[in-house]
Amino acid sequence: MLYKHSVERLADTIKNTSGHIGLAFSHQIEDVIAIHLLFQAKISLSKLEFFTLDTHKLFKESLEYQKKVEKFFHISIVSYKISGDWLSYVDTEIGEWGMRESLQKRKQCCEIRKIIPLKEALSNKTAWISGIRATQSITRANVKLVEEDIHFGLNKINPLYDWSDEAVWAYAKLHNLPINALYHQGFKSIGCSPCTRPIKEGEDTRAGRWWWEDPNHKECGLHQK
Repeated sequence: MLYKHSVERLADTIKNTSGHIGLAFSHQIEDVIAIHLLFQAKISLSKLEFFTLDTHKLFKESLEYQKKVEKFFHISIVSYKISGDWLSYVDTEIGEWGMRESLQKRKQCCEIRKIIPLKEALSNKTAWISGIRATQSITRANVKLVEEDIHFGLNKINPLYDWSDEAVWAYAKLHNLPINALYHQGFKSIGCSPCTRPIKEGEDTRAGRWWWEDPNHKECGLHQK
């Protein structure tokens, strides 16, 4: 029932959203399910752009996964990334592990590698679709289906906001969706290689992200409140 309802409400939401819409692909299963829901809802691809943020720090498994997803759905995923002076600056000032020295440095790294490309990706959009869910972490507990994203000046649509972990993996299995190989290595939430690790039994889904930080502020800035 949840799956059917999710398709219907996504179709209604997109129907009532004018302009161009972006779907953020973060190399995780939630985003692949979101793409599949769009196809189930028979949404016209003419108003959609599938995009990803290439931070220059992605796992090789994630890059391989992106190709598999493109082939599975017969789509193209547009990569947005920094280059030139910005890339030289963050590589010099923060380097491979500098983000672990302080919260300020970590947020600066995320700001340059993720937020700057995201602003470019959303510059011509009226809404964007994400795969975040309320059960993922304390910082996402109050997420809703549609939220006003005041930081980027558009609406954010979260079609899986009320899905449990069990519902996610049952849906992936039901539709034989491609899965990032990192999940089979103990990863539950996937990001940049220096900032993501497998989690242990009983740990929170996002415990492997910035694990050296206080869980109350473990966001990169893409999903601000």
